[in-house]
Amino acid sequence: MKSFVRTLCLSAAIAFVANVASAAELTFATGYGFDFFAAEIAKFEKATGNKVTLIHLPAAPSAVLSQYRLWFAAGDKSVDVLAMKDIWLSAFADHLVDLKGVAGDVIGETFPSIIQSLTVDGRLLALPRYSDGPLLFYRKDLLEKYGKAPPKTWDELTATAKEIQDKERAAGNPDMWGFVFQGKGNDTLTCNALEWIRSSRGGNIVEQDGTISINNEKAVAALERAKGWVGTISPPGVVSYGEEESRGVWQSGNAVFMRQWTYAYPLSNADDSAVEGKFDVAPLPADTGELSAPTLGIAGYVVSKYSEHQKEAIELVTFLASKEVQKDAALQLGDMPAIPSLFDDPDVVAAQPFMPMMKGVIDGGAKLPSAVLKTKWNEANTYFYTAVNDTLSGKGTAAENLEELEAKLTDLKGSGW
Repeated sequence: MKSFVRTLCLSAAIAFVANVASAAELTFATGYGFDFFAAEIAKFEKATGNKVTLIHLPAAPSAVLSQYRLWFAAGDKSVDVLAMKDIWLSAFADHLVDLKGVAGDVIGETFPSIIQSLTVDGRLLALPRYSDGPLLFYRKDLLEKYGKAPPKTWDELTATAKEIQDKERAAGNPDMWGFVFQGKGNDTLTCNALEWIRSSRGGNIVEQDGTISINNEKAVAALERAKGWVGTISPPGVVSYGEEESRGVWQSGNAVFMRQWTYAYPLSNADDSAVEGKFDVAPLPADTGELSAPTLGIAGYVVSKYSEHQKEAIELVTFLASKEVQKDAALQLGDMPAIPSLFDDPDVVAAQPFMPMMKGVIDGGAKLPSAVLKTKWNEANTYFYTAVNDTLSGKGTAAENLEELEAKLTDLKGSGW
């Protein structure tokens, strides 16, 4: 009954803002959560009379970015609404509709820091899709077996992972590893590496004033420590692992610890998971005396300025950013919402017990420096994660790679970001 009432209220709210008589055919480009959105959009179509065609984007962020560049460069009118990371908004700002004056209650319900991340030069370019942050997944059964507590520092993680890995191998599991993470050269490695570096006071690639800060002793030490994991507590192949590869090792029961986004929590508890009921989560470690520095990821819904149905497209993004849809995404996908009250919602907490822990990550988590680097972010990001992946792969030392990175960033900066 509650679900029926909620759906009824949501439909009424949409119908209030939608002009059914002027039904339009819209397109919505998304990748992650495709099946979820198909079901949610059916509610929107029923309430408004509009029709929405889903465009399935590829999984690789670089491929999505390339597709977006093609669409916007061509002024493509066939794409109305797109899912977009906040780090890309500056690059595409000239092609997007300002939603500030039409966002309704969304702004007031959302974390102010998220609204800030979706705003470029005073223009609200996206309504919130979800917030995201990483957790340290750990095998609670194995930590209890060997009398260990969840590690609070990277050195503790290293030592605990090695001890349990070695003892489990001696007990008959030669495939056990201590720690899996995302070491593939892409955006997620940037997040991983900055978590190691920032939690060691090693900077943020560039600082708020635009200063290039990454080439320093603490950043070097953080990367050298991570390099030491490869082949000892982490598989040699971790340098080519993305989210799914690391989750595969973890979910097969062959890792003690995993750094991963929240989406892996419900999947790890699925009936076909070898770690179902055997794991828990904790904040990421940090160096002694420092604070954990999880990378905050934010995604939103944007409206293309080339859309011929901007009014209906705005109605669609307003619906998708609604509290009801965000709650459904939290329940079904394990997505972190952008609305504070949902972190304490009894239904959400029952389905995803980690949510209250993650509430502080939204305002306390660290953001990627994309807002400082503006349109140069994507190139700078590529330089950074390449330098990190080279270090992890043994292609030069951290000191050598960060020195080269600093030189590349200096050339890229030129007279300013």
